[in-house]
Amino acid sequence: MTVTENMLFDAVRSALERVESEIASGPIVPSVTPGEIRAHLKSCYDFSKPGDLDAIGADVQRMLRSGNVQVTHPRYFGLFNPSVTTPAVLADLLVAMYNPQLAAWRTAPAANEVERHTLLWLAAKFGFPANTAATFTSGGAEANLTAVIAALTKSFPGYGDHGLRSLKVPPALYVTGQAHTAIHKIAHVTGLGRSAVRTVAVDGDLKMDLVDLAKKVAEDRRNGLAPFMVIGTAGTTGAGVIDPLPELAAFCQAESLWFHADAAWGGAAIISPRLRSYLAGIEAADSITCDAHKWFSVPMGAGMFFCRHPEAIAEAFRANNTFMPGHIDEGGADPYTMSLQWSRRFMGLKFFFALAQFGESGYANLIEHQTRMGQVLRESLVREGWRVINKTPLPVVCFTRYRLDIPKFVASLVEHQIVWMSTVQIDDAPAIRACITSYRTQEADIADVVQQMNRFVKDAA
Repeated sequence: MTVTENMLFDAVRSALERVESEIASGPIVPSVTPGEIRAHLKSCYDFSKPGDLDAIGADVQRMLRSGNVQVTHPRYFGLFNPSVTTPAVLADLLVAMYNPQLAAWRTAPAANEVERHTLLWLAAKFGFPANTAATFTSGGAEANLTAVIAALTKSFPGYGDHGLRSLKVPPALYVTGQAHTAIHKIAHVTGLGRSAVRTVAVDGDLKMDLVDLAKKVAEDRRNGLAPFMVIGTAGTTGAGVIDPLPELAAFCQAESLWFHADAAWGGAAIISPRLRSYLAGIEAADSITCDAHKWFSVPMGAGMFFCRHPEAIAEAFRANNTFMPGHIDEGGADPYTMSLQWSRRFMGLKFFFALAQFGESGYANLIEHQTRMGQVLRESLVREGWRVINKTPLPVVCFTRYRLDIPKFVASLVEHQIVWMSTVQIDDAPAIRACITSYRTQEADIADVVQQMNRFVKDAA
């Protein structure tokens, strides 16, 4: 790097350290109202004349500090929004500076090869072959949409050119009620319709019930439907559950169904020596979703999609035109012909940067630390009389207490800036859901949160 770039990196590092410290010592949730934000924007930004960039930057930072839930806070025990690593932030800065366009290989060969190198490294960790079709996506929803399109294309040869009207029988795909609800959006936008999503029962541990899956597939075939896809989840949003991946893979192979593993969050466990065994079976999937902007702790958005059938991807997204520069890499394909996106940002650099700095073992340490903090939370809650109601090796803890008004209790914790947690329905009853999403969370944070929760319970009694 040049002297100027080194100075820029040093300045960003210093700013990040300052922001991290301010967030960790400040409130988790905003107290500002929508009216206050709108009034401020209306009074300060009518865009009628130029403004001072330093003043604008300072004002926007104030809005970000006071007007958002601080998901990088060590006591944000919420959804899969992580603290972000310094190399990943620096990478995003470089991307904005150089602004490469990754639609065609020829316009951004270095950027495209960085992404390819990074994706194939992770594909190999999943046990996928060297010719895996892989791409960065805007997030897990786009990756899962890509999987459905690829499965339809491979399962129904006329789908690509003639759409669903060419199918003699309606397709059906299978998930549990614990799967991400984005699948219902996907069914809508692909033209399948939400009724094509068949909900499979779960067992006592909230995992997909193979007996019920087999029953539903057989019944649907008898009733004139065309089952084509099963989606197993590796780390459900609600309870961190990992579906029985080896059994699902065997069933799908026997029944000629596409098996997609939605590992948007839990897939990062594949690089952990302590956790990777829980993802056994994922190597037999036809496709995988994994988000770098979840457990790999890089900024939004950096979803990833992996498929062992490159020919299905090429058929699903083929496009001909005369205005894009030709591809000159032997045996390669332009990204716009292998994904939903056309114009595309260099999303993969932040993951590459972090991997390059931390290395595989360093990244595994971050992931395993969060898992240990999840176990510390479980054990602390049980000691203090709480009842943990989910089973997972991942750091998602769902818990409750006898006669406790769960929504009111969680709202009180948030209002008093103790911790950010959410509520979740487990077996049709509300529970508290806590997920360790920050590698900065320490045992002292957990001890303080549990102590404060106990005090709130006593005050409410």
